[in-house]
Amino acid sequence: MRLSQMLFVTLREDPAEAEIPSHKLMLRAGYIRRIASGVYAYLPLLLRVLSKVSAIVREEMNATGAQECLLPQLQPADLWQESGRWNTYTKAEGIMFSLVDRRQQEMGLGPTHEEVITAVARDMIRSYRQLPLHLYQIQTKFRDEIRPRFGLMRGREFIMKDGYSFHPDETSLKQTYQEMYTAYSNILRRCGLEFRAVEADSGAIGGSGSHEFMVLAEAGEDEVLFTEDGKYAANVEKAVSLPVDAEPSAFQSYEKLETPNTPTIDSLAKFLKCSPTQIVKNVLYQVTYDTGKMVLVLVSIRGDQDVNEVKLINELTKLAKDYGGSTVIALEVPAAEAQEKWAAKPLPLGYIAPDLADDHIQKGVENLAPKFLRMVDKTAVELKNFVTGSNEAGYHVVGANWGSELTLPRLAVDVRKASAGDRAIHDSAQTLQTARGIEIGHIFQLGTKYSKVLSATFTSEQGEEVPLVMGCYGVGVSRLAQAAVEQSYDKDGIVWPVAIAPYQAIVVIPNIADKDQVAAAEQLYQDLNAAGIETLLDDRDERAGVKFKDADLIGIPFRVVTGRSLKDGKVEVVQRATHSSQELVVSEVVSTLRGWVDDALKG
Repeated sequence: MRLSQMLFVTLREDPAEAEIPSHKLMLRAGYIRRIASGVYAYLPLLLRVLSKVSAIVREEMNATGAQECLLPQLQPADLWQESGRWNTYTKAEGIMFSLVDRRQQEMGLGPTHEEVITAVARDMIRSYRQLPLHLYQIQTKFRDEIRPRFGLMRGREFIMKDGYSFHPDETSLKQTYQEMYTAYSNILRRCGLEFRAVEADSGAIGGSGSHEFMVLAEAGEDEVLFTEDGKYAANVEKAVSLPVDAEPSAFQSYEKLETPNTPTIDSLAKFLKCSPTQIVKNVLYQVTYDTGKMVLVLVSIRGDQDVNEVKLINELTKLAKDYGGSTVIALEVPAAEAQEKWAAKPLPLGYIAPDLADDHIQKGVENLAPKFLRMVDKTAVELKNFVTGSNEAGYHVVGANWGSELTLPRLAVDVRKASAGDRAIHDSAQTLQTARGIEIGHIFQLGTKYSKVLSATFTSEQGEEVPLVMGCYGVGVSRLAQAAVEQSYDKDGIVWPVAIAPYQAIVVIPNIADKDQVAAAEQLYQDLNAAGIETLLDDRDERAGVKFKDADLIGIPFRVVTGRSLKDGKVEVVQRATHSSQELVVSEVVSTLRGWVDDALKG
């Protein structure tokens, strides 16, 4: 492709809308243009990148025996209502674009396709002889992000590969799950990315187990915790660990003490000259279920620990049926304005005890549970002679114990947030390290979550009608492209891995008025392309400096310059990743670059 004939516009300044390096560079280099909040046009250079990523994904999927299909983006609400996720996606998480058509039927734009593919399986799979079956697609998805940001990282329209497998049993599912683990690792490795596979929370997709594939980058939205021995890695939302041991309490008898101006753990520990590990703090949450039922939750946890709200939501979801619901719509720490709607009397914030009386809740408030739901994190269960609130502002109690002064909440749960420096559960000699990551892929063992509710069954070898066992596997194709930029750039621009670069080489003519430079460049351009090296020709009537800057900005791996050394039968070849430069005899350029490209693709 000749740049003079291409839609090619670069920017010298960072666009005001862009926050992270990859977003800035993709806009500046002319890969994307913003059309609306979270909606981007994929311009010619980026489309080539996306095509290459998609080709790698297809090759790895097809190698496992998966079959490509294409499912509708427009989906009927009744399918999602069957699965019980319509309210979750339109109200709780609120990420589905929904609409009412002219026949007054509710529809949604697909954020994911579990319901649709399960409906297909329900209609077409009859016997165990058809199993296992694995279908995938590469398609545009739609999610109504409340805060679209970071370009293609968190947009409202994006390209994704999603796949779904169907099995007669869990053993077959685990085999495909492992195949997908390997295939996803291959995809990211072939794309030239540094990544880490981590245990993950299954979220709204559900299922018994899942892994995320994280591209490591400083701007990653996710925190990954891992051990140096390589035996443990998890998203912080899912991570578990051993907290530091609690220090023995110095308070040997139960006593109520005046503790003025100590509403925080730090201020209280300093005032009492005690360790935060000797304190039980009590955090108040307000949860709303999909039926509109609201419950006030009191979580008791060791003072040096924080509540992991994803883990808490998972525990509250397990209890949804007790409140007539199926999913959590909202979880928040109630602000003063929210408290006014249900508090019968002022709350002693900062001084709450685990036994805060239920009479703090107004009676007769519609859709409000009349009692606190009390939970205790496992870090607080074994504490002796601990410090906690007294339910009176300005006072705490010391030397408290479960079973004597305080009743241990019935629900003992793990809702603490693991953090860097904690000891690993598999080996207490290993401590958790931290890194930032961008989630690119996620694989799930769904089990029968969808097949049961959507009545997708098959006849087993024993002649029984049983639900299909399912797996789900997703890769963000457009997200991967930007993640590659976020992982690999420098002060001059993008540094594409060779495997997914839009072009592998660019031939630059420094002086378009020099006939020898033009002739040599034209010949190299033709010879490189003929040798299978995807090559751009910068034949624009621009200054040499502008061309060099643009070549660096758009990140083409190898640059060939037909400059001054041409009189000696040589050209300059520059490797983008290292900026290393060397002069090659013109006749050696094609074979040299072919070798470099082949070596890069092998890696």
